[in-house]
Amino acid sequence: MTSLTSDSPTAPAATPARSHVAEVPAAVPEATAAYYARKLAFETDCWDVHASVSAGRLDFVLLDVRSPALFAQSHIPGAINLPHGKMTAHRMSHWPEDTLFVVYCAGPHCNGTDKAALRLARLGLRVKVMIGGMTGWADEGFTFEHGEATSAG
Repeated sequence: MTSLTSDSPTAPAATPARSHVAEVPAAVPEATAAYYARKLAFETDCWDVHASVSAGRLDFVLLDVRSPALFAQSHIPGAINLPHGKMTAHRMSHWPEDTLFVVYCAGPHCNGTDKAALRLARLGLRVKVMIGGMTGWADEGFTFEHGEATSAG
């Protein structure tokens, strides 16, 4: 009887262990496309907001949902200060019903954007979160405005 060794041509090939990345198979392309299309319906990023503002394509209202004091210290150009706790049906009625609101806060460590998005959605309004917030804006090297500016009615 012959024994099979690892260098024998008839020995079963060892299956290499999968990496931590590949141990869960990737989704099929159709599922991946659907996932990211859905995700982008809820968020935008600093680069897209900056490019849109710079090109004068303001088909959205940019809301800084931080406190008035933080807004006065520094904010994104063109933003309106409206803390999420001040978002009421009456206040939001100043804009047409089909307005798209883009909300931002301090950065990834702040859930003010999530609270604002939830509040606006519950009011029946369209909203996207600007991922990264002030931190992301700074990371991209974009400039800020300082001082008090327009606040929502």
